[in-house]
Amino acid sequence: MRTAVITLAARRTAHLRNQFRGLAMSSRMPDEHVVVAMGDPEIMALAEQQRAHGVWMDVHDAQLPLAAARNLGARTAITRGAELLVFLDVDCIPDPGLIERYQSLAAAEPLLLCGPVTYLPPAPTGGYDLPTLHRHRDPHPARPDPPAGTYFDSSDFDLFWSLSFALTADTWRRIGGFCTRYRGYGGEDTDFAYKAAAIGARLRWAGGADAYHQYHPVSDPPIEHLDDILSNARVFHRRWGRWPMLGWLESFAASGHIAYDQATQTWNSLVSSAG
Repeated sequence: MRTAVITLAARRTAHLRNQFRGLAMSSRMPDEHVVVAMGDPEIMALAEQQRAHGVWMDVHDAQLPLAAARNLGARTAITRGAELLVFLDVDCIPDPGLIERYQSLAAAEPLLLCGPVTYLPPAPTGGYDLPTLHRHRDPHPARPDPPAGTYFDSSDFDLFWSLSFALTADTWRRIGGFCTRYRGYGGEDTDFAYKAAAIGARLRWAGGADAYHQYHPVSDPPIEHLDDILSNARVFHRRWGRWPMLGWLESFAASGHIAYDQATQTWNSLVSSAG
């Protein structure tokens, strides 16, 4: 099955370089690596240097067009003959077996394949030692982690995430890609999972398709993305009749950044993240 890895990137040159190094160690190499450079010429230059297929996307403001960029990456990969699409976040280094494991589980039935992701500690002096990353394996506890060589089917599409997932080109077409009403951070991946559920796809957690998320500073909840999360949550609510990212919304409310208005039945910002 002709396989393309699709990565979106902006201001993550060092992380993308490590991803290239990780892919070079794969037990089964992808046929194509499509890198969507979101307004970052350094990313585009690195993709060309590594002989990946770089695709430029203009970015006109601080909100990265993640949904549109994924659609562009998938469209490019399919046009170039890809039958299996593997989406890998730019911060993720694939385990040597990730590509092969996703390929082994791809099927004619509509499936969203997700692999376990380990969040790495800060890199030591000299950077991560890729051949020993498996020693740090400690997948995110909120997601299923079936043993290597097995899988676990789930109907909980709220657990889907876009850090590492795969699906056939046919399933991608049936889902119709990511909804581009979302801008910036949050919501678009859960929306995509709900669209997959609506066509009867199953969510399958692939034991052995590990990825290792490179460290970068984050805040919890991600206050720097407050405006994006609030706006995207409203988009999701209009489309699906429920609120996504409730953990973050409730944390923002507890810290006095947002409040739920019972009269209008919506969340309102009390302070801008820009401030």
